[in-house]
Amino acid sequence: MKRVKAACIYQTLVFSQKPELGLSAEAALEINKTELERYKKSLERTRTRYLITDVSEEADGSLTVRVRKQYSDRAEVEEYFK
Repeated sequence: MKRVKAACIYQTLVFSQKPELGLSAEAALEINKTELERYKKSLERTRTRYLITDVSEEADGSLTVRVRKQYSDRAEVEEYFK
């Protein structure tokens, strides 16, 4: 029998707007920052442990975010959040 002892998800997320909208880079960046905050609140609302390890702003106003988050509330995650 096997079971998960520890688990974590590593993700690279890109928050961006469709180019067809014709937004300036500054306007797109503000929208993307708002979307990132909404994403963080959704993780907190569901009590998902997470750690954002890197956020970078791109020239087109998009945000690239590297996040480490809890896979399951049943698996130990302490070793991933040191």
